[in-house]
Amino acid sequence: MSLTLDLSGQLAVVTGGTRGVGAGIARAFLRAGSDVVICARRPPEAPVTAAGRSARFHSVDLREPEAVQALFARVAAAHGRLDCLVNNAGGTPYRLLGQADAARHARVVALNLLAPLTASLAAYEVMRQQPAGGAVIMIGSVSGTRPSPGTAAYGAAKAGLENLARSMAVEWAPRIRVNTLVLGMVRTELSALHYGDEAGLAAVGATVPAGRLAEPAEVGDACVFLASDRAAYLSGASLLVHGGGERPAFLDAATANHPTPGDP
Repeated sequence: MSLTLDLSGQLAVVTGGTRGVGAGIARAFLRAGSDVVICARRPPEAPVTAAGRSARFHSVDLREPEAVQALFARVAAAHGRLDCLVNNAGGTPYRLLGQADAARHARVVALNLLAPLTASLAAYEVMRQQPAGGAVIMIGSVSGTRPSPGTAAYGAAKAGLENLARSMAVEWAPRIRVNTLVLGMVRTELSALHYGDEAGLAAVGATVPAGRLAEPAEVGDACVFLASDRAAYLSGASLLVHGGGERPAFLDAATANHPTPGDP
């Protein structure tokens, strides 16, 4: 029996939806029949489309609360509803803690934790007035659940984001559901900056039990599920989308020093 998730007539807002994971999420909502608004500081290089339909773009700096509030007010006025917010915008350069001052690290926290809080509060003002409420989805990271050398401020922000989602789920229940997707490595147009060429991507993918990096479309499908009625009882949850996680390093070390019987 097939599982069809139909979001026709609904509206989803995807922050940072102009490329990479965000564009994959936006396309998944379009395929499910939802109207989609994407927002970022700069427009996409090409329209974000799927199933013969296009996402609408709005320019906004998510670190400016007044601009974010104005955006959601415009979206609600134009569409008459807001069913789902996906807080996807974020990211960080690789930078060891001692290589920058506190103010620079604070900017990473602002983008990855405070900006989703700002957007969620603006969405809440719309959703709480709707009989059907709405859904908020945080895009988290495994960096928030393990040490993240080189991206420590990012990891700390993602850890805070997951906790924030759980508190929102309690405070805004039962009308608004709030969940987190905890992502592992995802293959995007920027993957080469982090993992190198195709050989590097294959080597990194081999460290994942699933044998590869996730595709943006797979993240999008998980978002559509959390936004749908099929997930009506899911709130305050953290859904792991990481292909099985990371193989513990001690297993390879143990195998190298103690070959299994029959090995040469």
